[in-house]
Amino acid sequence: MNVATIDAQRRAKIVSAWSFDVFETFLMRACTTPDGVFERTYELSGISRTCPNVSASFVQHRMQAESRARRTAKDTRGTSEVHIDDIYSLFPFRLFGLKRAHLHDLVDVEFEAELELCRVNPDMLRQYLDMKQLGHRVGFISDTYWNSDQLARLLRACRPGLSWDFLYASCDHGSSKSEALFAKYLAEQTVDPAASFHIGDNERADIKGARRHGIRPRYYPQAGPQLASKLQRETALFELLCQGWPARLDHGSRTLRRMVAARGAEKSPAFQLGLTVLGPAMTAFDAFVAARRDALDEPGRQVVVGFLGRDGFLSHRVWQSSRDTPSAYIEINRRVSLIASADTMQPLCDLLGKVLKIDATTFRDMVKVLPPKVAEFFAKFPDGIATGEELADALPHLMNAREITELATGLRARLLAYLRHVIPEFDRCTDLVLADLGYSGSVQKALRRIFDQEGLAIHLHGTYVMSLDDAFDDVAEADTAHGFISDLVVTPHVKRMLIRNVALLEQICCAADGSVRDYEGGQVLREINPRSAAQIALASEIQAGALSFAANAGETAAGFGLQPYAAFDIAARWSAATLARLLLLPDDDELVLLGELKHDVNLGTHALAPMLDTGFVREQLTARGLTAACTSVAPPMWLAGSFAGLSPSHAYLYTLFGANRLPADVFEETPCGALQVGLFRASGDASMETVTMYRTGLGELRLRIPVSRAMAIAMIALPIAKAARDSLLHGVTVQLGDNVRDAAESQEVTGIPAEQLTYAGLTLSGTSYHAADDEGCLLIPVGRLAREIAIYSVAITPLGHARVLADHRD
Repeated sequence: MNVATIDAQRRAKIVSAWSFDVFETFLMRACTTPDGVFERTYELSGISRTCPNVSASFVQHRMQAESRARRTAKDTRGTSEVHIDDIYSLFPFRLFGLKRAHLHDLVDVEFEAELELCRVNPDMLRQYLDMKQLGHRVGFISDTYWNSDQLARLLRACRPGLSWDFLYASCDHGSSKSEALFAKYLAEQTVDPAASFHIGDNERADIKGARRHGIRPRYYPQAGPQLASKLQRETALFELLCQGWPARLDHGSRTLRRMVAARGAEKSPAFQLGLTVLGPAMTAFDAFVAARRDALDEPGRQVVVGFLGRDGFLSHRVWQSSRDTPSAYIEINRRVSLIASADTMQPLCDLLGKVLKIDATTFRDMVKVLPPKVAEFFAKFPDGIATGEELADALPHLMNAREITELATGLRARLLAYLRHVIPEFDRCTDLVLADLGYSGSVQKALRRIFDQEGLAIHLHGTYVMSLDDAFDDVAEADTAHGFISDLVVTPHVKRMLIRNVALLEQICCAADGSVRDYEGGQVLREINPRSAAQIALASEIQAGALSFAANAGETAAGFGLQPYAAFDIAARWSAATLARLLLLPDDDELVLLGELKHDVNLGTHALAPMLDTGFVREQLTARGLTAACTSVAPPMWLAGSFAGLSPSHAYLYTLFGANRLPADVFEETPCGALQVGLFRASGDASMETVTMYRTGLGELRLRIPVSRAMAIAMIALPIAKAARDSLLHGVTVQLGDNVRDAAESQEVTGIPAEQLTYAGLTLSGTSYHAADDEGCLLIPVGRLAREIAIYSVAITPLGHARVLADHRD
């Protein structure tokens, strides 16, 4: 028999082998990260009762003990592989009120935490059983501090009756998969590497380690780099915004997100945003709405769920896609509901007071009438445009109550006809659940007034993604209002920061149609939709991803034995972190994807406001400083995104400010010196004035130079080289006001174009300059002032290594 024949017979007898990694491949944990096991150990051990609120310390000491144990093993035995007992032998027992005799108790409790949190991955189990049925050898190879007996107990606890041909735990063999564990497996099992496969999630250990020994690897990642980065930012935000709560135990909501994402086909960035970010939050809110509805569903009550248009459009679609319970999509906005409910002038004044600017045409579109006195009021203003606040103050003198009540009566009748059309058996309804993004329940309160005026005994139950809870004290006694992300989930400071940036969420959740302006014959009459077709298509694609998550979440959660909505306070905190991550700490891809969106004002106008304006933030920083920039009113609508457009660090500083965690003493400006500035008049006269130089927490230097109209200044000569010979010039801005204080506080900041500046004795390269000596000057032209006072601000960042120190001397 020749060699070729012998080799062929040998190969015919070879049985293929399939090895599986255990943790994060065959078994998944129902926690945000693997160290969630340690956090659950803290809870199960009873230490949480004797030493409350120190779970983070327990987790970190558990991790440090493992790190020390591995270093010790490496130094003494040449390997970093250890058993669980080795780890806890280096744990600080006394710190947590324990004795060294409790070592095995902690080991047992951590194993109990593993049993509680681990779930069999149905995808891997299916592949495992298929390979076994086909006659392949199957088993497990794991880098772990649990020995093979413990690992076997864990596997069979998660899947009773599970059997295998081999099982290798790295701690039993003193070697990891990246070292010699694969070689030992191949030798002991007499497995041909070319006929062997290994599946795992760790690229270094499972993929490169297997390939190095000739084994064919199968990579099983659950989160790509982009999603992993988002999840890391979410965790950081959770720890910042939800301080004091366990940051790793989430009933498996993150595991669910990873699994749904891993199972889904790779699609557009917009779809992925909906699938991995918006979908999980809105699906959690959907479960919250269902729970609110179920709590009201008692004998004798007819409960209807209504989703308020336009922002409740996506929530309604999620409900329809996953539930058989009927619901209604109700197109009512704040403007329509307030006018329809008006029995005095006050609701209309409240509405108009929130409008930035308004003219006669817009007023007529909103209110449907234009009384002569109102027309005369607008005619007094430049271009016929007034602020909403000015109009609200004057309106009681321009219209009488009868005009308002007649207007309200007609609109109210048309609104009720519409409700009877869209809500089946409306007149039998006893309870109407109003689901919406939020925030202060203005539509709910207006509907309450309407129902009371019409004698309708329907209880209203506001159910909001985000709620401004201090606005609900005046909700009618028989009605209710609940926020999913309430002020018990995050603080009021945090809530207001989120809502300041929520316009982004509104645009990607809302319907493609224009906002309601009136009703006729039970049908909606809508405003013209000013948003572009491209923006509507982008929102639709994001919503498609969110709906895909909602459609797959239930089945995936059941398959993994996850209950992500078992506790709504936990689900709400993680939903808050998920949405906050998008709104407050977007990554660059999201800025590119969402940055061109516009926000339609939705108050009877066709105006579109920008989401992002990085230049606006830069100018606010130059003129007013970090804290003032963080408090800027809209537009831009997405202020956090505008900060992120400068840098991720700026976005995080904005987040710290909103969370009330930004110490003013560190980040606000501090005097650090003075400069003599030349002021030149058109007449040729000149004078020198001393201005204070300030250092900011970002390492910038800022100078403010006030001038008055009476001074007739034509040019400012700033000896900028005396401040720094090499520096970045962030910009020169001007603010106007009737006095110095008004000018300094004005948000109307105008940047002076670089080409209008003169650089005397300065060499310019992009936005940086170099001066050969201290004589280099920046010449700033001063135009004719429209107000009494102008403040010119200059911001630079010195490029030298030594930073400028503050000067606290009097």
